[in-house]
Amino acid sequence: MPRASEVTGELISELAERVGGRLSQSPSDLEGHSRDESHHEARAPWAVVRCQSVEDVQAVLEVCRRHLSPVIPFGAGTGLEGGAIPTRGGVSLDLSGMNRVLRVGQEDLDVTVEAGVTLSQLNSELGPLGLFFPVDPGSDPTLGGMVATRASGTMAVRYGTMASNVLGLKVVLASGEVVTTGGRARKSSAGYDLTHLFTGSEGTLGVVVEVTLRVQPLPETVAAAVCPMPDLRSAVTAVIEVIQLGIPVARIELLDEVMVDAINRYQGTDSPVTPTLLLEFHGAKGAVAEQVREVAQVVGARGGRLEEQATPEERSRLWERRHHALYAAKALRPHARTWSTDVCVPISRLADCLLETKAELERSRVLAPIVGHVGDGNFHLSFVLEEGEVEQLKEADELHSRMVERALRMGGTCTGEHGVGIGKAPFLLHEHPTGVGLMRQLKATLDPLGILNPGKVLVVEE
Repeated sequence: MPRASEVTGELISELAERVGGRLSQSPSDLEGHSRDESHHEARAPWAVVRCQSVEDVQAVLEVCRRHLSPVIPFGAGTGLEGGAIPTRGGVSLDLSGMNRVLRVGQEDLDVTVEAGVTLSQLNSELGPLGLFFPVDPGSDPTLGGMVATRASGTMAVRYGTMASNVLGLKVVLASGEVVTTGGRARKSSAGYDLTHLFTGSEGTLGVVVEVTLRVQPLPETVAAAVCPMPDLRSAVTAVIEVIQLGIPVARIELLDEVMVDAINRYQGTDSPVTPTLLLEFHGAKGAVAEQVREVAQVVGARGGRLEEQATPEERSRLWERRHHALYAAKALRPHARTWSTDVCVPISRLADCLLETKAELERSRVLAPIVGHVGDGNFHLSFVLEEGEVEQLKEADELHSRMVERALRMGGTCTGEHGVGIGKAPFLLHEHPTGVGLMRQLKATLDPLGILNPGKVLVVEE
């Protein structure tokens, strides 16, 4: 790859000729595309192109191929592992302007959107039709970004992750060729599963420009509940029992007492400062009532209590607090930065992994509230790091490494939903020691010049 100092005006002038005013080198645009929501160091691209069509994407790739310039797809910048940071310079390919909902299939419960459509935009359009898209990471990402990271979130325990909700894709390859994968049929055995190859590839194999998704009917009845628990072990054990009993909860989230305290301070609430479960139930009225009763019995047997949130306003406030958890953690230390990371383990090992991690945190000097989509065996640490505290960062790094190693030892994964990006790349070889070689072969075949989001995912031994 050429260094920024080696890039002549030829690349920029050719891009300007092809895409006109959609090219920007303004300081604010470069800065805005230099980072995501992760703790990783910002790096400015050489230019930003705001694409409005597939043809724009193809034009940028054509010019960048000739100049061996990196191309980094960019959606909403909400990633947590540095996947959209231009670590080697290049052109930031902003897809947020490709934001049309192209088709809604009410009868088939599917929808086709451009990659820049955001989650909130999609659900705003689906709501009046009695539909919704249930994959809910907690921020407002683009659907293309959600595909790229194989995102999930609070409702994955019931509705699955992006991997199970993407029916088909339109992808522009590094060569400029447009490939359509999958389709609208609910099942197919026609050839290799290219849809899932690109889902989770983080822009390293191709640029996702169009997505066809499953959607769901809005549930007849929705109920939510808060369950304060006496301790973390009781909370995690209750979660495991709920899942093993097959109670079809739509959401089951965990906050440790540190996070509950952070949210109280940030939101001005007065919840008991104790490990707490947040739940939501979807279905017919009678079925939801039965689910609530069953969960109340489980948490009650573990010393907790279920407090139902009866009104839509209460439910909205409940999930607003959960979705703002990272900001609440950051507010615990003014001028601090956060490092949010996650692992996922088989549900039977969740208690062991989480409690061992919590014990290490309590012995350390690092502040890191815990939250989790624990119905999937997935939990997150939100390290709160004071600027300039080198030793604090070093200790957090060591805690993070041990947490990942622990999850892998228990049959889990280094990243449940954030993606690999920069931050988890060193662990990928440990998780898939024989698979990484095949991944490299796929990368070399689809992107022989290595221009697509270089330095991400397969950074080890590159």
